[in-house]
Amino acid sequence: MQLDYLATVLLSSLSSASILLIATLGLAVVYGLMGVINLAHGEFLMVGAYSALTATQIGLPYPLAIPFAVAMTMLIGAIVELLIIQRLYGRIFDTMLATWGLGMVFNQGAVLLFGTVSPGIGMPQWNFSIGAYSLAVYPIAMIFVAIVMLTFIYVLMTKTVYGMKARASIQEPQMAQAIGIDSTRVNTMTFAIGCGLAGFAGAILLPIIPATPSMGLFFAVKGFLAVVVAGPVALTGTAATALGLGGGASITASYMSSVFGDVFFFLATALLLWLYPMGISSRWRRKL
Repeated sequence: MQLDYLATVLLSSLSSASILLIATLGLAVVYGLMGVINLAHGEFLMVGAYSALTATQIGLPYPLAIPFAVAMTMLIGAIVELLIIQRLYGRIFDTMLATWGLGMVFNQGAVLLFGTVSPGIGMPQWNFSIGAYSLAVYPIAMIFVAIVMLTFIYVLMTKTVYGMKARASIQEPQMAQAIGIDSTRVNTMTFAIGCGLAGFAGAILLPIIPATPSMGLFFAVKGFLAVVVAGPVALTGTAATALGLGGGASITASYMSSVFGDVFFFLATALLLWLYPMGISSRWRRKL
């Protein structure tokens, strides 16, 4: 086997796994910290993509369209939490049903507003070579984007006053309220941040994955499975499963086909859930 081909496959697989991680981190925050299964996560990703696309169409530069998309999805997420999610805490199946219905509303709303096909913004035509093989720079740059996102979330949740309040509100809600923490406001902010991360994913991936009403479905299914396999340690557990499952599926697809890549992903997921019913991080000492 040629070393340049092997290096290309490994780098491309790490890029694919990083893209999955970017699309999953918002779900990990909401599910891991709040215990809320947001089945509309893929639609929030789609909202972020359409927000960024609309911003570029009205003349905003793409780098500025990304924070605009984050702000829009955070605002929508806060409204959804106040009107729907806040009334359903502790009722996991009701929450799943409500967010599933919300996702359908978002999906059909996107069809009515934008149609089923939207123009893309184009991926920067920057390439580099490894031996006889050429790779696009932008997808590989998603590796560094994923690292920055992980670092940001870790610092936010462990080194800031908000992060301490958020973890206290989830782990010991009654004690948190007793010492004066407004758990209601903190939960709204946490859900909004999770939705904002989904919006960021949709915006940053827009040059790779054009905006369509159903674009979030692929990431929602695999992202949800990655979070479930990760278990109670939301951040590091999700990073491990997304990189492991996503990277393994990409390597399998490189040597066989995309179908076999998906088969690997779902079989590996089933095997890990059989071996670790509570998630691979259920016995880890780290709690974030």
